[in-house]
Amino acid sequence: MSATTYLIEVMHGVNLDQLGRRDPLLYGTLTLAELEAQVAEQGRELGLQTRFFQSNHEGAFVEHLHSLRGGEVDAVLLNPGSWTHYAWAIRDALEITGLPALEMHLSDIESREPWRRFSVIRELCFATISGRGPAGYGDALVQLREHLEQGHA
Repeated sequence: MSATTYLIEVMHGVNLDQLGRRDPLLYGTLTLAELEAQVAEQGRELGLQTRFFQSNHEGAFVEHLHSLRGGEVDAVLLNPGSWTHYAWAIRDALEITGLPALEMHLSDIESREPWRRFSVIRELCFATISGRGPAGYGDALVQLREHLEQGHA
């Protein structure tokens, strides 16, 4: 593993601040704060720095994506929540960043309602992890690290 430390922006969208209250069979029992602490620790173990953002306001999510700049942030790990399925403004803002991105979902969106199976951001992401619960974030960090190490920034 290289000595490079990459900064990963971890973005959580609508309703993810309600983790711990939402259906535990789909989303697990961790709160967002507990999940972020776990992700930060997993990142440190991989030599990654993580920074977190969550909003229930689509415009704030878009503006945060607009604020991300290559050279400051190396990649984006994003779970837009239900915005995944229809928020074209988020898709466009992700494209504007020009940053490598990985799409993340706690639940298995492919086995849920038909409308959840479509993702407006998928084509902009080099990978998607879905249905692994909180453990999926660890997998995502490994994939992000490998992607960046291979020079796909």
